[in-house]
Amino acid sequence: MFTVLIMVLDHSVLNVAVKTIATPAPVGIGATQGELEWAINSYTLVFAALLFTAGLIGDRAGRRKTLLFGMAVFGAGSALAAFSGSSTELIAYRAVMGLGAAFVMPATLAVLMNVFERDEQPKAIGIWAGGVGIAIALGPLTGGLLLEHFWWGSIFLVNVPVVIVGFAAMALLIPDSRDPDPGRIDPVGVLLSIVGLVLLVYGIIHGGELASLSDRSVLLPLVGGLAVLAVFVVYEHRVDHPALDFSYFRNPAFSAAITATALAFLSMMGVAFFSVFYLQSVLGHSPLQAGLLVLPLAVAQSLFAPRARLAVARFGAKATCTAGMVMIATGLACFAFFDATTPLWALELAFFVQGAGMGHVMSPVTVTVMQALPREKAGVASAINNTFRQIGGALGVAVLGSLLSAAYRGGIESTLARTPGVPDEARHAAGESLEATLAVAERLGPAGRVLIAPAHEAFLVAMHLAALCAATVTLIGAVVVATYLPGRRKPGAGSPPVPDERPAAGVAGG
Repeated sequence: MFTVLIMVLDHSVLNVAVKTIATPAPVGIGATQGELEWAINSYTLVFAALLFTAGLIGDRAGRRKTLLFGMAVFGAGSALAAFSGSSTELIAYRAVMGLGAAFVMPATLAVLMNVFERDEQPKAIGIWAGGVGIAIALGPLTGGLLLEHFWWGSIFLVNVPVVIVGFAAMALLIPDSRDPDPGRIDPVGVLLSIVGLVLLVYGIIHGGELASLSDRSVLLPLVGGLAVLAVFVVYEHRVDHPALDFSYFRNPAFSAAITATALAFLSMMGVAFFSVFYLQSVLGHSPLQAGLLVLPLAVAQSLFAPRARLAVARFGAKATCTAGMVMIATGLACFAFFDATTPLWALELAFFVQGAGMGHVMSPVTVTVMQALPREKAGVASAINNTFRQIGGALGVAVLGSLLSAAYRGGIESTLARTPGVPDEARHAAGESLEATLAVAERLGPAGRVLIAPAHEAFLVAMHLAALCAATVTLIGAVVVATYLPGRRKPGAGSPPVPDERPAAGVAGG
């Protein structure tokens, strides 16, 4: 729980601090918009690309060793990032933090699966999922308080004492566990997975930066990543000691749970991306205020995730997760009706409904994924779950961001063309985003005021479209879980087979 807290909190804290980091020295380091994006994305790229490999290593070398290694690397990266003298250094040290996090996250769930027995695992995973909500809630508060009293590097330096305490506690309390029969290593499969994921995630991230998935610099890594991953799948089917046994995906519940995770995070991360601009640029809230307004989502998730097992016990995973996905879709669809005059209570209610939905989805689907594989493969199961979650989240920002950008440009271009004083070379840049248009309006002075209302209107129309698309994607996820997740077991029907008792044949190297 300590590791989950610090990993998620670090990400949410950075979102609050980006404006300060962009300020010239001595307040910040004068990072450009692109450099700020890569300070976030370098972490995501390394983290997502190495999750599967780190899970394999944890199963073979021991989960406690992997966890301690990851925490040590994450702590060192945090200390270095705190004293970065340039944007390049910050980006590099954030990548080091991503390396540490990649070894930590799969190990956390794998440890839970090996510390707790099967009937206790849903409760433990529910608390784990609730911890994510707590970390999301603490992030904006922690970041705001640190930035008010200390320099920008304090948001990273605060990780170090937490890592030290956590490292000592884990070394003393966590029992080590590993796959007793890992078989031969599959170096070709591991290398293919890393290369494929690096290319795919880079393409998705770059597409989000350009707000376009059709640019050649986006398409080449995307297609290349998919091609390498296709070779990975073919190779794993033919080798006698695969790193990943794809027969697990023949389990409908396992595949449905993975799909639900990816689609839920695709929608939620995409909406989180444009809700920042809505809260700050349209409604006029500060970054800290905007972070506080999202608290109902985090609070709801932390309240309902540990209790989702009770709903599963009463109604079954199918009904619980379907209802959760519908709640997420409802909360997202609310953004299609929000405008500059929407009362805060309506916004807070929508966030709370989204968080309650995530609490009823994240915990049961994680339990389904983790219990579908044998206990000795817990690191792989956790890595697969986290990898699909990261890819879904990155896709949400890229796809919905591209949709938002295209719709916004279509709504503002005619106004920009009619506005006197806007240079031709600045007109294209001003149509890229709401922030870019408002920046041009500010440079024009009083003459630029005529751009503000149309820019807000164009953004709201684009936001409404993106929100409806996100809600639709989530409803597709609801159909998937309603079709393939198991329903409520009838009393006296007997227990299902325990995955831990299945032979691990054909999974050597996993």
